Amino acid sequence: MIYVGIDVAKDKHDCFITNSDGEVLFKPFSISNNREGFENLFQRIESVSDDLAKVKVGLEATGHYSYNLLGFLLDKGLTTYVINPLHTNLYRKSLSLRKTKTDKVDFRTIATMIMSDMNLKSYSDTSYHNEELKSLTRYRFDKVKERAKLKSSVSRLVCILFPELEKLVPTLHMASVYALLSEFPSAHAVSSAHLTRLSNLLSESSKGHYGKDTAVIFREAARSSIGSHMPAKSLELKHTIMLIQELTTEIDEIELAIKSIMDSLHSPILSIPGISYRMGAMIIAEIGDFNRFDSADRLLAYAGMSPSTYQSGQLDGSHSHMEKRGSRYLRYALYNSTKYVCQWDESFAAYLAKKRAEGKHYNVALSHAAKKLVRLIYAMEKSGQSYSKKA
Repeated sequence: MIYVGIDVAKDKHDCFITNSDGEVLFKPFSISNNREGFENLFQRIESVSDDLAKVKVGLEATGHYSYNLLGFLLDKGLTTYVINPLHTNLYRKSLSLRKTKTDKVDFRTIATMIMSDMNLKSYSDTSYHNEELKSLTRYRFDKVKERAKLKSSVSRLVCILFPELEKLVPTLHMASVYALLSEFPSAHAVSSAHLTRLSNLLSESSKGHYGKDTAVIFREAARSSIGSHMPAKSLELKHTIMLIQELTTEIDEIELAIKSIMDSLHSPILSIPGISYRMGAMIIAEIGDFNRFDSADRLLAYAGMSPSTYQSGQLDGSHSHMEKRGSRYLRYALYNSTKYVCQWDESFAAYLAKKRAEGKHYNVALSHAAKKLVRLIYAMEKSGQSYSKKA
């Protein structure tokens, strides 16, 4: 077998090639992060092995810096391992008590790890192409978070400019209210607005739900409002609403792309009551290839939902907290999905109620339900079967 260890960086990658006997086939060398560098690496690999099935390549998970090289290696049919830097660090420390952290140590450590067959799972083509879904779901997550901050700004500005408005509508964040505030961004502006224009604006933006009566109520409230007349704040409110509307358009476009990918995957996860395209896509994207995990427990550990273990002598940490390692996006999607699944599915609702009856805090009980959900998703994805209440 031939083993290739690669330490990934932004502009260049340091490489090391050895064989099963520990013989160094190529002294440590660097390749540029471009097509020429990639081809140079592949030519060296081909020169020492006629059978690419006997070649194993390992590199650290370094985010976007390794993505292009990983795609190149997979396209060439090479068995490739993407190793968590935490594992590399722990393995390096296990080999020596000295604190050594250099590029030469890193690529040798990676090659040694895949040579020692530490139950590592090779990176599949499925996982690589799953990166597009992961990119979209994380992008959506950040956009929604950004929009939420802007909505808080709207609430703050309305409290200054027209505080009475919030009590007159179900929520400030609706199309009719945004249309009103975009044209009349203060109580002063609403109070001086022509009633016909105000009525037409509300009727059009609410699709007939609001009309002249509502316009009269708004204008009367504006005329007796304690809101401040601050043109600068009014301008800020108008621009904030514009940004929210732009973000909403972008989020809608992202969600269409996510739905298209999910439809092509035919994942059984969407058959679980309470799991939507958005949360289902985030779970699938963050987990990637389910074949990487030998059991649901390994998946739980990957999600950072396994309890940490501390035992020494007679001391046993029986009330240990969850590890909370791994993808925070995955934990977010799992916990939010679990809340809805417990509402829509009787078996999960009963399980949550049982844990609550045992005296567990709601969040702790929910974490147990989330683990149950992970095991269910794992079984469904491995079998390809849709959800049934007997599952």
